[in-house]
Amino acid sequence: MRKLMPLLVLLGLLMAESRIYACTNVIVTPGASKDGSSLVSYAADSHWLYGELYFHKGGKHKKGSMIDIREWDSNRPLGQIAQVPYTYKTVGNMNQHQLIIAETTWGGRPGLSDENGIMDYGSLIYITLQRAKTAREAIETIVALANEYGYPSSGESFSIADTKEAWVMDLVGKGTGNKGIVWVARRIPDGYICAHANQARITTFPQNDPENCLFSEDVISFAREKGWYEGEDKDFNFRDAYNPLDFSGARGCDARAWSAFNILCDGQFTYLDAEGNEVTTAADSYLNYVMGYDLNGEMPLFVKPSRKISMKDVADVMRDHFEGTPMDMTTDIGAGGNAVPYRWRPMTFTWEGKTYTNERAIATQQTGFWFVAQSRGYLPDEVGAVIWFGCDDAATSYLTPIYANTNKIPECLKVGNGDLLHYSPTSQFWMCSRVTNTCYGMYNRVAPYVMAEADKFEINQMDVAVPEMDAKAAKLVKKGRVRKALRLLTKYSVDTAQKQFNVWKKLEETLLVKFIDGNVKAQDEQGNFIHSEYGEGIPEGLTQPGYTDKWKAAVAADNGAVLEVK
Repeated sequence: MRKLMPLLVLLGLLMAESRIYACTNVIVTPGASKDGSSLVSYAADSHWLYGELYFHKGGKHKKGSMIDIREWDSNRPLGQIAQVPYTYKTVGNMNQHQLIIAETTWGGRPGLSDENGIMDYGSLIYITLQRAKTAREAIETIVALANEYGYPSSGESFSIADTKEAWVMDLVGKGTGNKGIVWVARRIPDGYICAHANQARITTFPQNDPENCLFSEDVISFAREKGWYEGEDKDFNFRDAYNPLDFSGARGCDARAWSAFNILCDGQFTYLDAEGNEVTTAADSYLNYVMGYDLNGEMPLFVKPSRKISMKDVADVMRDHFEGTPMDMTTDIGAGGNAVPYRWRPMTFTWEGKTYTNERAIATQQTGFWFVAQSRGYLPDEVGAVIWFGCDDAATSYLTPIYANTNKIPECLKVGNGDLLHYSPTSQFWMCSRVTNTCYGMYNRVAPYVMAEADKFEINQMDVAVPEMDAKAAKLVKKGRVRKALRLLTKYSVDTAQKQFNVWKKLEETLLVKFIDGNVKAQDEQGNFIHSEYGEGIPEGLTQPGYTDKWKAAVAADNGAVLEVK
């Protein structure tokens, strides 16, 4: 996959410290979740990313052994680092001890990438997952690796969670010749949630509360040296110093975090003020801010959801297109005649001397893979770590549960099963892409049909199948039969993923038959196509839904004189 990317083009996109619109994370603390688990979602959004599930089996390593480090995005060789005596099993962005790490990239000020550094942001994630058990250990490991080996990437926000607590960490390099990173990490208060999307989210922070806030010794002094801060230490603002907010940072990035909050808090943000008191305000009061009209102030870093949050709630947030807000991508003429909530790149366009933006919603067409990872402290580690994994556009794909202690990856998700330049009929990414691209043609008719199938699968897995498997495996672990438990979890993870992959293959065939040429063929309650009494191949009840009223009005205004029926 990554080794086939056009290297020079990719490096220009990833290493240029400019505005990035790549990924979105939502973080839910145990006290805010329905089942007491930590939840982290991630959409790996890039026009160069492929959907596959990384696997590191872990184990012992010889003394003095080294690891080759390659840049995660480009596969460019960066150097070597010393291996540790023992590493943990990892599946995707989660390890066997229920540690989760995800990220969003925000670029930052020019000149802060270390061109001689070895530990890029992707390597920091996946190496740290192999070496740390808890969120605090992960923060220590990230800092140690970046400071020892240098950091060649741009600014990042990391989501870091274990069974007990969740953190958000903003970090950026110090430039070539100045090895290491400046950073701040804040613990999300239990019962609260956080979200970030390609814009540094930590502003001011407590500087004498190590239980809840950690930071580099030079995070303020380095900004002073660079001329980016002149005030008192107590007023230092990480975002303003290292990733100053502009229109695109608000509209293209913070707007996604706002939308996640808006959905999970039902339009009312409850947050902690400077004195630690809970304050509630309407989500709409931040609209001018996130739409880029008024950049003064800031949106809360943490908010308290209006209800306990489930895995499915978070998954559905990742499918958002700003529906029901002024930024709703389904309602303007850009959505065409079938309410398509996507705009092909570039993000902006110019017309008659004015520049306009296309919205950047949480769900986007260029997603390589996405997940909701669940760290469940009420279960033993062997069972508690589960990553719900999906490929391609989150809005029209499904999540399949994979236990992080699996010993095998399903064929449909294996690394090397296809890539962006090579189609594979056994790849989940390509099958989901086929279904998704079918939706784009007649979105308001096809997408609801597809999502009904995804909902049915995810709800059944979350409410029935996974709890049943949890109980069986946990019982075996309690009896000391860990190997048998892992075999059971492996079989379940692989079989479930492959079975749903086959369902999606069949779904794509059904979509072709049902929606071909703009028609909609009727089906009975069992899903069988309804046919004429005179022939099984002749549709009965076929409809032609046409276009949205917005589209009709626009076409009439543009060419009505020619098209009007006299």
